[in-house]
Amino acid sequence: MENYLNENFGGVKSKNSDGESLGRWRTLCGVVKNPKRRFRFTANLSKREEAAAMRRTNQLTVPLMKNKTAGVQVGDYTVPQHVKAAGFQIDAEELGSIVEGHDVKKLKFHGGVNGIAQKLSTSTTKGLSDSYESQHRREEIFGVNQFTEAEVRSFWVYVFEALHDMTLMILGVCAVVSLIVGIATEGWPKGAHDGLGIVMSILLVVFVTATSDYRQSLQFKDLDKEKKKISVQTTRNGYRQKMSIYNLLPGDIVHLAIGDQVPADGLFVSGFSVSIDESSLTGESEPVMVTSQTPFLLSGTKVQDGSCTMMVTTVGMRTQWGKLMATLSEGGDDETPLQVKLNGVATIIGKIGLFFSVITFVVLVKGLMGKKINEGRFWWWSSEDCLEMLEYFAIAVTIVVVAVPEGLPLAVTLSLAFAMKKMMNDKALVRHLAACETMGSATTICSDKTGTLTTNRMTVVKTCICMKVNEVANNKVFEKLPDLALKLLLQSIFNNTGGEVVVNKMGKRGILGTPTESAILEFGLSLGGEPQAEREKCQLIKVEPFNSEKKRMGVVVKLHDGGGFRAHCKGASEIILAACDKVINSNGEIVSLDQEASNYLSKTINQFASEALRTLCLAYMELENGFSSEEHIPSSGYTCIGIVGIKDPVRPGVKESVAVCRSAGITKNSGGVV
Repeated sequence: MENYLNENFGGVKSKNSDGESLGRWRTLCGVVKNPKRRFRFTANLSKREEAAAMRRTNQLTVPLMKNKTAGVQVGDYTVPQHVKAAGFQIDAEELGSIVEGHDVKKLKFHGGVNGIAQKLSTSTTKGLSDSYESQHRREEIFGVNQFTEAEVRSFWVYVFEALHDMTLMILGVCAVVSLIVGIATEGWPKGAHDGLGIVMSILLVVFVTATSDYRQSLQFKDLDKEKKKISVQTTRNGYRQKMSIYNLLPGDIVHLAIGDQVPADGLFVSGFSVSIDESSLTGESEPVMVTSQTPFLLSGTKVQDGSCTMMVTTVGMRTQWGKLMATLSEGGDDETPLQVKLNGVATIIGKIGLFFSVITFVVLVKGLMGKKINEGRFWWWSSEDCLEMLEYFAIAVTIVVVAVPEGLPLAVTLSLAFAMKKMMNDKALVRHLAACETMGSATTICSDKTGTLTTNRMTVVKTCICMKVNEVANNKVFEKLPDLALKLLLQSIFNNTGGEVVVNKMGKRGILGTPTESAILEFGLSLGGEPQAEREKCQLIKVEPFNSEKKRMGVVVKLHDGGGFRAHCKGASEIILAACDKVINSNGEIVSLDQEASNYLSKTINQFASEALRTLCLAYMELENGFSSEEHIPSSGYTCIGIVGIKDPVRPGVKESVAVCRSAGITKNSGGVV
């Protein structure tokens, strides 16, 4: 049987299986299955084909729209009256045509990004400042950033689908025949007992099945909502804050970094080295550079490099991604390996059961026919003979019902879904059913440390600045730093960062950004630094954001006091230290980084790491020959400012959990942490 399953279902994978492989084993279900129930929580093949066709259309349409913009003749645009009455000077259709078509001429006609912002009654620096009533009008004109989803089907739809089970249909026919024959021969109500018994059995099975499926559909709906809880950093009412992508409105200013998904169609406002992966829409594998000359950002694409702020122009179903998602309102995950095998086994057993039920029915009927021939009344049938024939038919149907494990794959789906729900209650979101299945046989756990085994709330606890190691207690450094080192350190912290120090509506200062950036910024604040004042002392010329390949982040600033250009970089301590040839000594003087000093700093880095601290090195260099924004930030010749050690406390209960895992036989390998 294993060979049979591998031969027929070998092409079915735990995810990303092709439609042909999935369709092949589904067709094997034959007449003994109810595909509407069997495949409810698995991939919807018809919707998958529609989505593929839609995606192919988009891949052709988007490049064509871009090419056609060269010959577009921009005429006068008339603002619809209802849009003008709401306080806006441009409507959703016009905005959509500008961004989706990458129409530079239309954008210039409307005054560029700033002109669009003015017509949307927003600010590219402070974002929306509307009242609740104004936001409501904005939603009515431009829509909300949500996609149309399939309506929740009522309980009676599941009852109707459960009735489509072939075995239940056969039993229904048996019930009708039994009622007719029984009432005709024995009268009412005695003759209806058998038929009504079958009817009650059918209703019991149908309502139990429908109730289970309906409750499960609601659970999947809840799981889907949990998976869609995504927040982005936005500026609204002059405050930078985290907000759900579903609350975004045209005119909102959104801050994007590497790895973020563009939450809506929009226009580039400001940023550095931004490249966008548009393969999900256009099919092109090459990233697209986004600049002030080509400021178009499409929903559903991803930021591959750089960071930027964008102004939202089109939301929800009006975006190109929304039009694609319109075909995906009904989906479902691919079958897990266990589901595939169980469906195959159920199919084989079902066909074997059907074969033996037919053989049993034929043998019983042959015996009845032989008996009637011997008695010489082959052509004469009494009510008893009809009831006996019906009983034989019921026996055959019973064999089919008992033999076909139609609910087995569905039961597995239900159990996996319940496991997902239970894990979700433990704050562990499982996106694929297959994960719950395979976790039961895990022997090795490869876990990320930061945020998983630790609290992801980082603080600077040790520093090595000016060649001196200091403890940081309550965000205070014990020894006073030389003026030059402090000045360079604060300039590096507040300019070379992906985070932001913000002030909320209550006047309280907060920090937005990754935990690492937040720890560095908090350390800078504890030293008495003022972010706004530090940034006003210089002009940001270029930013190269941190990524996993370079393991470093760099900026170039132009000093307003006539000091020329200066580059700052920070990142993995070993990499930044290797790029340094000078260091600030204990007297605050810049000296050459000799072998002794290099060994001391390397030893300090190793010491911090042995104490489970994350280390970052900060460095700078003077660009005496000037700098152009088209140039790359230098990779060597820096002066080491210092090294910081960041602590991320272990979560409560981790030690006990590790002990439980080890007692269960789960170990670790070189690629993971247990």
